[in-house]
Amino acid sequence: MIIIGELINASRKAIGKAIEEQDTVAIQQVAKDQTAAGADYIDVNAGIFVGKEPDYLKWLVETVQAVTDKPCAIDSPDPKAIEAALSVHAGTAMINSISLEKERYDNLLPIVSGTDLKVIALCMSDAGMPEAVEDRLKIADELVNSLVRHNVKVENIFVDPLVQPMSVNNHFGTAFLDAVEAIVQRFPGIHTACGLSNISYGLPARKFLNQTFMTMAIAKGLDGAIVNPLDRQMMANIVAAEALAGKDDYCMNYLKAFRSGMLET
Repeated sequence: MIIIGELINASRKAIGKAIEEQDTVAIQQVAKDQTAAGADYIDVNAGIFVGKEPDYLKWLVETVQAVTDKPCAIDSPDPKAIEAALSVHAGTAMINSISLEKERYDNLLPIVSGTDLKVIALCMSDAGMPEAVEDRLKIADELVNSLVRHNVKVENIFVDPLVQPMSVNNHFGTAFLDAVEAIVQRFPGIHTACGLSNISYGLPARKFLNQTFMTMAIAKGLDGAIVNPLDRQMMANIVAAEALAGKDDYCMNYLKAFRSGMLET
């Protein structure tokens, strides 16, 4: 499982304040905590700062990478902000995210085309958020094939079938899971990823639902997620689910997690 640490997001009050005040210590502590907890990428988002996003996103990348060797997931639909962040990024970044929405697609395709950047590909178009599995597959098919035609490697694409709140429609959970399974089967070598916590929006005991949904998604083929790596129970569930789904040869990762105390939640 590829873990994208979600905590450095300006929409979180404390993080937004730290970004505005250029509080290096606060941002770096969150980056170090997520790295220590097992994050493979550190998501950086400064989207609430209209007009200042390129400067703030660039500062976030420099600040985070000063204390971790993990790459960043650069979280913005603004090509100027992404280019500013990439100008100082060390290693191969992830772009979060491109979609079939025309403006977003046209702006971001030139940035990822012909590069080794990782890219999250949202199953969304100008028609809005798809609900049925077939609608997700149609968008994924067009988006993936277009990216490949523009020299983006299949293995660098993370298709996000979009998690939608179960409180709105009780079939949204199974629709997402079935879409993950279908995408993995249709595009050999491709990755899947999502912002998983949307599933529990509007419901109580959200952590419990999120953790359970994660194990179900891994069984269907999900291999990347934007999550809080400091949620020890979530991280333990991921390790156990991957072992049970046959994605952990000889249960080596499970045994390593057990010996480290990670499974003592």
